[in-house]
Amino acid sequence: MKIALVQMNISTDKPENLAHAENLVGEAATRGADLVMLPEMFCCEYSNNAFIQNREPAGGLTWQMLSHAAAENAVWLIGGSFPEADGERTYNTSFVFDRSGRQAAFHRKVHLFDIAVEGGQSFRESQTFTAGNEITRFNTEYGKMGLCVCFDIRFPELSRLMALEGASVIFCPASFNMTTGPAHWELLFRSRAVENQLFTAGCSSARNLHGPYVSFGNSMVVSPWGDIIAGAGAEETIIYADLDLDLIGKVRSELPLMTARRTDIYRLERS
Repeated sequence: MKIALVQMNISTDKPENLAHAENLVGEAATRGADLVMLPEMFCCEYSNNAFIQNREPAGGLTWQMLSHAAAENAVWLIGGSFPEADGERTYNTSFVFDRSGRQAAFHRKVHLFDIAVEGGQSFRESQTFTAGNEITRFNTEYGKMGLCVCFDIRFPELSRLMALEGASVIFCPASFNMTTGPAHWELLFRSRAVENQLFTAGCSSARNLHGPYVSFGNSMVVSPWGDIIAGAGAEETIIYADLDLDLIGKVRSELPLMTARRTDIYRLERS
């Protein structure tokens, strides 16, 4: 399974962002990608004002572009995320499309990014978004995949439940900033991969030092052993990784963390 993470530049012009994303998906497809992932909020700047200005329902312009791009290029497409309007509510939502352009899944960001780091970043996503309430998996010809959005990757329970329910890869469109990114980005994706013995893939936007929110970049793919098998820097790029999904069983048999859990004294359950 060959995956491509599109670490794209994002401007203030929504039509320009959509056209650019569609072109990059096409480029990834020509390089043999089976599944392509875009970054969080790929259609607009990362600010609450931009989220409100660019909100749209499922089935709208952004959704249609993603569906068309998946079908046109015959790839699985994780459409980063965009501000999904559902009545009066707005969600930070990632839609997944299969090779025919059919919507296969969607994930509404469960944990909203409300932080205030002294001397660093302050942001309140809950000023705009409503939190989702679902743990998201989707089936492909390669097996089950897990999906979360950005801040969700910080919560190990969410990833563990996806692993217990059969996910081979946890995909995460994201936009860590220059406070949290250098401190925790690599640590979190390697931790979730090692503790669940699966692949993790985090796709960020490229770094724009002149924007209202400066993304860390550094998109990466991590193996079940915790090795970074593909990684980016700060600039716009597409990174590729060939995932040998048989490696999951090999690692789990050599280091049987999943079967050695003491479910007689602790367990994790859905609510």
